[in-house]
Parts: sequence; C-alpha cells; structure tokens
Amino acid sequence: MQEIASIAWVSGLWVLWCALHSLLIAAPVVGRFEARLGKWFAWYRLGYVALSSITLLPLFFYSLHLPQQLLFDWTGGWRLVQLLLLGYALFMFLAGAREYDLGYFLGWRQIRAQRHGEALPPLPFATSGIHRYVRHPWYSGGIVFVWGGGPVTTVNLAVKGVLTVYLLVGTLLEERKLAAAVGTRYRDYQRQVPMLIPWRRRQ
Repeated sequence: MQEIASIAWVSGLWVLWCALHSLLIAAPVVGRFEARLGKWFAWYRLGYVALSSITLLPLFFYSLHLPQQLLFDWTGGWRLVQLLLLGYALFMFLAGAREYDLGYFLGWRQIRAQRHGEALPPLPFATSGIHRYVRHPWYSGGIVFVWGGGPVTTVNLAVKGVLTVYLLVGTLLEERKLAAAVGTRYRDYQRQVPMLIPWRRRQ
C-alpha cells in the first residue's frame, strides 16, 4: 500500500509539473503576460526555461530515490535495443539543435531585440535538415529517450507514462501554435512530412 501511495503521489507531482509547463506556454496565458509585462515580456521565455529547469531537477531526483521494484532491465540482447533507442534519441536531439533557433528557444533573441528597440522575433519555422523527415524531432527523440533511458520500475513506469502523454499533448499543442502562426505554409508542410515517425522524406 505504501508503494502504491508513493506511485500515486509522484505521478501527481509529474502531472502537476507537466500541466504548469504547458499552461505557461499556452497562447492565452502568454498573451496575458505580454499585455501586463509590456517591454519586459522579452524576458518571459528565458524565465519560462529557467523555471521549468529549476522545478524539474528536484522532481527527477526525488522520483529516482523513491523505494521501487525493478520490472524490466536492459540486459543481454536487450542492451543492443537500448543502444539503438538512445542513439536514435541522441541523433534527433542533435539534428534538431542544428535546425532550431536556439537563441529564440532560450529567449536570448527576444531579450536582444528588446534591448535594441526592435520588434520581438516571430515564431521560427524551419523545413530544412531533419525537418525534411519529421516535423518534431525533439518530441520524437524525447519519447524514445523516456522509454530507452534506464530500467523500468514500479515508480518510473508511471512517470514514463505521464511524460509520454505530456510529450504527445505537447506535440499537438505545438502543431496548433505553428498552424496559427504560419498558416497555409505549415498546413502544406503537415501533409508532406510525418509528425513524429520519420518514415518518409519530404518531396
């Protein structure tokens, strides 16, 4: 019973973190902050990234140190499967980093624009590199990393499930945001390139 209570508790904490993370980047919430912060809104993205990171680390280590039973480990022939999964995840992260505007992602571009009295940069949209094969390489790699990184236990099985749902929902929300910001170009891109599984190349 104590272990079930721990699983329910830690799952609730992860759901809360995921909900907060998604809420703070949702268009209606971002719009309200933009209206209230004025020129200081340029710092919003950096603050969002910092808050997400600061709250993630203690939750991760707390989950790691809870008493839990091993359900599955990557031993024997499964080790090769794990290496392939982690290799895929690493490739997706690195290939995505080459194409994403990391300055915008971290908030530096917005701050630089505000300091120079320029308009805030629009939401970046790239179709080169890895984006010719998959629309969301980081989400794709993230889901694979969640399941390929480390053994499966009674506690982290629930956490892995929560994070998988979170990443899938995050992908769909990102799709809506890009479709609203980019318009017809993005809807055409959606028809040409897979969302998460790179099974065909953009023509």
